[in-house]
Amino acid sequence: MTSPLHIVLAFDDNFWAPAFAVMRSICLSTHRRGDLCFHLFHMKLSDAHVDDLKGIEREFGATIAWHPLEGSDLFDFFVAGMPASAQWPKVVYARLLLADLLPADIERVVYLDCDMLVRAPIERLVEADLGGLPLGAVQDSLHPFIMGRKDMRQNVGIFDTADPYFNSGMLVVDLKQWREIDVKSEVAVIAGKGWMDRLYYDQDVLNLVFRNLWQKLDWRWNTMDANPAHEALDPYILHFTGRNRPWALWAGILRTTAYARWYRHVMTNDLFYRFAQHRWTRWWKKRLPFLR
Repeated sequence: MTSPLHIVLAFDDNFWAPAFAVMRSICLSTHRRGDLCFHLFHMKLSDAHVDDLKGIEREFGATIAWHPLEGSDLFDFFVAGMPASAQWPKVVYARLLLADLLPADIERVVYLDCDMLVRAPIERLVEADLGGLPLGAVQDSLHPFIMGRKDMRQNVGIFDTADPYFNSGMLVVDLKQWREIDVKSEVAVIAGKGWMDRLYYDQDVLNLVFRNLWQKLDWRWNTMDANPAHEALDPYILHFTGRNRPWALWAGILRTTAYARWYRHVMTNDLFYRFAQHRWTRWWKKRLPFLR
C-alpha cells in the first residue's frame, strides 16, 4: 500500500480555473493518481466552480478535501492586520495556517501556488530529502531585491541581502516539525515590531519565521518567471510569476510564456475560454459600476 500524497492549494473564486489546472497537471504527471489528496483552502466558491473542481475526482480518482475559509474565526483573526492587494488577497496567508487547518495525522505536505504547471511526478517532491529541516523550498531568483526592496536599502534591519531567501510558491513541509514552531506567535512578534507594512506579503513572513530552517531544493521544482527559454531545461514545476500568464489568450500565439499551449490543454479548452470570459467580465465590472 502506498502513502497518500497531500497537496495544498489556497485560492478564491476568481482563481478556480488555475487551481484546477495545477491539480490536473499533477494528475497527468504521475501514475499515483489514486494516492493524491488535494486540500483546498478556499474562500466562497460558486456552485459551478465547485463542480469544475470536482472534475479532478471524476477524471482521475483523486480525493479533494475542502477547507472553507469564509466565516472562519481563526482565519479572519489571523489575517486581520495583514497587508493585501488586488493581486495578493488575504487568502495567500492561509498557507501560514497549515498546522491549524490540516488533520493532525498528516506528516508531509506540498503547498503550491495556483499560477503553476507541474511536469514531473509530484511524489518525488513529496518525498524530497529536507535534511532534517521543517521546510524545503527553492531560492527566489530575485531574492536580493525582494529582501532589500527600494535601492536594496528599504528593509535594512529586517533582512540581510546576502542571506538565502526562498520563494513561497512551492513549499515541502514536514508538518511534525512545523507544528513545533508556533507560527501564529512568531507572526505576532513580527507584527509587534511594526514591520508588516514593509514586508512582501506571506513570503517575507515565512522567510522570517523559517530563517535558517529550510532546505534549498533544485530550482527546477519552482522555475520562476517561466518563459519559452526554460522549455529546453526540463523544468519540473513552472511558476508563472511574470507579467506573461499562460491563461492569456495570446500567450500560445505570441510564444511569450513557457508551455502556453500545453497549459491551455491541461486546463482544457472549455475551462480556458470560460476563465477568459470570467476575467473579461470582471475587468469591465471594475470599470463600469452599473454592470455590477
